[in-house]
Amino acid sequence: MLSHVDARNRPAMVDVGGKAVTRRTARARALVQLTAEAAALFADGELRSKKGPVLQTASLAGTMAAKRTHELIPLCHPLPLDHCQVEARLIDGGVVCIEATASAEARTGVEMEALTAASVAALTVYDMVKALGLGTTIREIALVEKTGGKSDFRSAPLPPTRAAPRAARAKSSRSR
Repeated sequence: MLSHVDARNRPAMVDVGGKAVTRRTARARALVQLTAEAAALFADGELRSKKGPVLQTASLAGTMAAKRTHELIPLCHPLPLDHCQVEARLIDGGVVCIEATASAEARTGVEMEALTAASVAALTVYDMVKALGLGTTIREIALVEKTGGKSDFRSAPLPPTRAAPRAARAKSSRSR
């Protein structure tokens, strides 16, 4: 049975009152495939648009979203996050890799906060580069790992997330 439905199959918030408060952590990842035009404009690890620095703005937007997850996802509990960090960087192939981590001392997990942070950061990248072409795509949003609660979780290994060398980025963008 799903955890967020009652005996009559209606949406219901999970009662976490009887659960122990434990350290909860989660890490999520989003991948954004840029257009060749957008990828070509990256310099020194950042893309500057008319709206400002894309990756810095995406990181800030993701952090802000994590703190408001319970307002966006109807049955999420409001959690006092102890920490949230969102990092965005350009990797091989004109892909922006966004990794969001969240942690709290709580009765329920912070997976939705990490996933919300990664999702909103990816949407922010899209918003900030769409003027360069609407071909940018958000390819993947996934929970990478979580700790605390009944069990820990770690996803199967995801593709490498190393930053693209500066020369490779320039060559890749010219060859498209």
